[in-house]
Amino acid sequence: MLLLAACGGGPGGSGDSGERAPSSEHRQPVPTAKPSPRKSEKAPAETQISTFALDVDTASYAYTRRTLQEGRWPEPGQIRPEEFVNSFRQDYVEPPDDGFTVHLDGARMTRDEAVLRVGLQTRGSAAASRRPANLTFVVDVSGSMAETGRLDLVKQALHTLLDQLAPGDQVSIVSFSDEARLLASMTPLAARADLHRAVDELTVQGGTDLESGLVAGYQEAAKAFRPAATNRVILLSDGLANQGSTAWQTILDRVKEHAGRQIALLTVGVGREYGDELMEQLADNGDGAAVYVSSQEEADKVFVKQLPATIELRARDAKAQVVFNPSVVESFQLIGYENRALKAEEFRDDSRDGGEIGPGHSVTALYSVRLKPGATGQLAQTTVRWQDPDTRRPAEASKSLDAGALAESVWSDAPLRLQVNVVAAAFAVYLRDREAFGLDLPTLGEHARRLAGTAEDPMVTELAGLIDRAGDAG
Repeated sequence: MLLLAACGGGPGGSGDSGERAPSSEHRQPVPTAKPSPRKSEKAPAETQISTFALDVDTASYAYTRRTLQEGRWPEPGQIRPEEFVNSFRQDYVEPPDDGFTVHLDGARMTRDEAVLRVGLQTRGSAAASRRPANLTFVVDVSGSMAETGRLDLVKQALHTLLDQLAPGDQVSIVSFSDEARLLASMTPLAARADLHRAVDELTVQGGTDLESGLVAGYQEAAKAFRPAATNRVILLSDGLANQGSTAWQTILDRVKEHAGRQIALLTVGVGREYGDELMEQLADNGDGAAVYVSSQEEADKVFVKQLPATIELRARDAKAQVVFNPSVVESFQLIGYENRALKAEEFRDDSRDGGEIGPGHSVTALYSVRLKPGATGQLAQTTVRWQDPDTRRPAEASKSLDAGALAESVWSDAPLRLQVNVVAAAFAVYLRDREAFGLDLPTLGEHARRLAGTAEDPMVTELAGLIDRAGDAG
């Protein structure tokens, strides 16, 4: 395999391929029960199928950026390659409806080795056109939040967000340290001044009983639940729980009854020391997403630009399945998504949890593929399955790719955004395992600088700088 170490999708919008959204014959409601294969079809072998829940988390990349900027090598266990890839814009074509555009392309790394990109895109929406929202903020005010700028960053972000929300929105605020405290019950934005005063009351004290805070937050969200609104709990914390239960499974068991009422979770991580695993697992298993912020600029991006426009959902329990053709593909490796892997039979099991995807989000997955020499024909078919956020009615969209459609060289013929994806994924795997794609840091740095000059994208320029910093730190 070209991927030397096993390894592993945010808002975006690329028309590198100029492809159209799938036609109605490929995008339609489907029955909940898994249909039996027709007699003329062969069910593919389990080893030729890859299935995973969609994920739009980006916390791993943001936290790695901070550690490298401080001259530290990140902890390998906190590196999730899919979150590196999904931090970058993709420019996929948006669908005309509330489903997904399926984008499938790839490029050869060598004659018999290739990278395959699966891209999924939802339709964006303006903040002004979205449905009203009930937002419950659960804010960590424990002693560890006393780190310079940590709680101040959270308070400033909340003040800014309150000024951005629409009149039909409602907000409640829960703080927690040794115990949880309700600072503001669900309050209409007409009483914005009361909410600003509640934010000003946030002061550091005591230990970190994250369990009590999240339970209180979900109870408040459930009590004020509005069926016609988007209902969401937003946890702001460093994730360093030291009181109550500190296991994500136990915490989510306490709130599962409330979470089952279509209350999604967003975890926002802060702080130099950060409980990455707890915050990521809470988000992944709590029908939500995880982000990390370390500066006012990043907080403004999340709370001012992204959150108001992406509060509502486009898809619930979204999953992807890629079926590889054994006559063309010798072996394959999904890069990342270890925490989101599913069994093949769980793809159409709508009781099995998937990912919650908001408006204007793209999800990208990369596969390292070894091709059979000289093989031609269909390489793979990708299908995405999701449920309507309100009705829970399932639907699917699919796309296939022939081996002949692969770009001849990833570095000279592939779309620019695919090249950026490969650099981001390889960088993540290198940080974790010290090897990936057969590329070293100097080579990755060269590719990143070249792409930055072409893309005119500050994030690609930043990626090139981070690769250089890793060289200094490593």
